[in-house]
Amino acid sequence: MATEKEQELLEKLANGVVNYDEEAVKEAAQEWLALGLDPNKAVFDGLVKGMQECGRLYEEQEYFVPELLMCADALYAGLDILRPHMKSEDVGVRGQVVMGVVQGDVHDIGKNLVKVMFEAAGFTVHDLGRDVPLEKFVEEQLRTDSEIVALSAMMTTTMVGMKNIIKAIKEKNPKAKIMIGGAPVTEDIAAKFGADGYAKDASNALKDAINMISSLRDLT
Repeated sequence: MATEKEQELLEKLANGVVNYDEEAVKEAAQEWLALGLDPNKAVFDGLVKGMQECGRLYEEQEYFVPELLMCADALYAGLDILRPHMKSEDVGVRGQVVMGVVQGDVHDIGKNLVKVMFEAAGFTVHDLGRDVPLEKFVEEQLRTDSEIVALSAMMTTTMVGMKNIIKAIKEKNPKAKIMIGGAPVTEDIAAKFGADGYAKDASNALKDAINMISSLRDLT
C-alpha cells in the first residue's frame, strides 16, 4: 500500500502529465527521489497512468494532437529525472525487441511509452524511431536476431503498411514474433495482417512480449 505522501506525489505526477504542467511533474519527480522512493513506481503508477488518461481523453476527442504532444513533453520531463534511477525489474525472461513507428507516421508517444516499459523490465530495445521504412525493420531484426518486432501506427493510412512489414519479416525469419499497436489498430486487424500480438496499451505490450518469448524458449 502506498503511503499518503506517495499517493499524493503519484497523483501530482499523473495530473501534471494530464494538465501538461512540466514544472509540477519535475517537482514531484525530484521530491520522490529525495524521499528515496522506488522510481519504477513513480514512472508506472504516476507518469504512465497520467499518459493513459491522456490517451482516453484523445479517444473521446476531448484532447487533440497538440494537447497530446504537450502531455508527452510533461511525461518526458519526468522521465528525464526518474529514468537514470530506474532498476530493471525481474520478470523472469529477457529478450530483444526492435521497435519503431511505420513509414509516413511521426506520432511516437505510444511507442516511447512501450519502450520505457520494456527497458524497465530488462529487455534490450533497438529503437528505430519514427517514419521507419519497411526494409529497416527487416534489416534490424536480422542484424540483432531480436525475438520481437513491435510496430506502431497512429493513422489508418500508415497502419496498412504494417501488413507488408509483417510479411517481409516472416519470409526472412518465420520465428520472429511481431506485435502491433496504435490508435487505429484492433485485435481483428492484427489477426488479419498476420501479427502475433496486439497491444492496446504499454502494459499489454509488455505482457504479450513476455508470453511470446516464453513460448519461443519452450520450443528450443
